[in-house]
Amino acid sequence: MMTKTISFLLAGLLAASAAAAQTVKLQTTEGDIRIELDAAKAPKSAANFVQYVKAGHYNGVLFHRVIDGFMIQTGGYDAKLNQRPTKAPIPLESHNGLSNVRGSVAMARTDHPHSATSQFFINVADNVRLDGDPGNPASGYAVFGQVVEGMDVVDKIRAAEIAPNGIHQHFPVKPIFITKALVEPVKK
Repeated sequence: MMTKTISFLLAGLLAASAAAAQTVKLQTTEGDIRIELDAAKAPKSAANFVQYVKAGHYNGVLFHRVIDGFMIQTGGYDAKLNQRPTKAPIPLESHNGLSNVRGSVAMARTDHPHSATSQFFINVADNVRLDGDPGNPASGYAVFGQVVEGMDVVDKIRAAEIAPNGIHQHFPVKPIFITKALVEPVKK
């Protein structure tokens, strides 16, 4: 009987730890943003993001595209607007049941569906048109997380004064950075 009880408790603990979502904390010049990742629905995108966080890729990158009423984008450029080197692109995971709603975090990409690398954006409004056409698997932008803390910081960034800067049309006049990105466990 004791063996069955211990086995049951161990199984419960394993299930609980497997169900715990991973979070990433973005420390920015405007405050902290905490993102909960959905590795169950977007495993490749979430794993890709975590790889970049653990490698320190996001430390010191600019928010280089800020569009009020749409989204804020980061993950690609340093303070001198040099593009950071990236790993190989990942496959598109846009048809995963997650939607580009306010506070969701999605992979940025080019017009090619399987081109996402390090850049990501946080939706500041409901942008369900970015979810893609259900009949076209090569459409949409893959959501892989949700802001669970710090939407006030996201809103502060989205309201920044912007002006064109080189190839960037929606660049904050006062540079806004991710100073440090950290992977952390979900607090229960």
